Amino acid sequence: MDAAGIVEIDLAALARNYRTLAKACAPGRCGAVVKADAYGLGARTVTETLAEAGCEHFFVATLAEALALRAVAASAEILVFDGLAGNEPDEFVAANVLPILNSRADMRLWRNAGPAAVHIDTGMNRLGLSADDIAQVKLEADRAPAVDVRYVLTHLACADEPAHSLNHQQLAAFTELRALWPDATTSIGNSAGIFLGREYCGGLARPGIALYGGNPFRREPSPIEQVVTVKARILQLRELKAGEPVGYGASFVAEAPTRVAVVALGYADGYLRSLSNCGVAEIAGQRVPVVGRVSMDLVCLDVTALPRSAVAEGDWATMIGGLVGLDEVAALAGTIHYELLTSLGARLERVYVKGRSK
Repeated sequence: MDAAGIVEIDLAALARNYRTLAKACAPGRCGAVVKADAYGLGARTVTETLAEAGCEHFFVATLAEALALRAVAASAEILVFDGLAGNEPDEFVAANVLPILNSRADMRLWRNAGPAAVHIDTGMNRLGLSADDIAQVKLEADRAPAVDVRYVLTHLACADEPAHSLNHQQLAAFTELRALWPDATTSIGNSAGIFLGREYCGGLARPGIALYGGNPFRREPSPIEQVVTVKARILQLRELKAGEPVGYGASFVAEAPTRVAVVALGYADGYLRSLSNCGVAEIAGQRVPVVGRVSMDLVCLDVTALPRSAVAEGDWATMIGGLVGLDEVAALAGTIHYELLTSLGARLERVYVKGRSK
């Protein structure tokens, strides 16, 4: 393999995560969110793997993503979060794609073009029909063609904190507001919502980050498996004397003789600059710290504690995964695992492995 850095994606773990989530939301169905190129992991291969695991419903953000996905999932149901977003209804109909209508304007434009989904805002205050919007839809019902609403959605703002009061408030609001479409299938549960209880799943759950190995909760143990491992080559080993600095700004200065591994990864690859002097990696089965600033193409690791025979130029350093999981790296970077995954750059080769069967 010639790549200086790789993103290794365990497809067997991905499939097991899907089955875990599907079991948790039964007897409701379980879809999958594969927007943003399946969170940066490759929508084509991820979708094929999930379809083999039994997934028949996929959610994307845009019509362009839906059209690309249709070539992979010919018979699957595909729903578009952004709704019409300036596109014409016949474009959705031609591709057999369902828009998620987020406004009265969307509903008026769609009219009776075909089946669609409707998004009700119950407290997130982003996209979706408000309670006032739904009241107006009721008033207009006799004067406009009815939309064929197959699904009614809402999105939980705080599902990753199970005890948060907004979860119950949103569920209660949704139960009331969705009554306008009593025959439509409900969709409530995101990755964390699935585990809040059967009533939070709805008829069609739509996990995202949990499929890809991110803990859906903020403070509780993860119920799912790690999927992603990011590795980068060690380009050079350097010997520092006490008092010598590393990297831009000399933000790290060796207090004693220090051995440093220079790794082919940087913020251009999605290894965030905020990991400077606080990140951790794995080499030869041991955790080693990031020293100095993360630059565009390079990261430096302190390997002084490793036996000299344990590390050599050309070896791989595991920057995400193994002993340093996705959630830990996100916390050290001061961000969330969503951002880490979707930031992984195009220079990193995607390598798909089957992993170990369980």
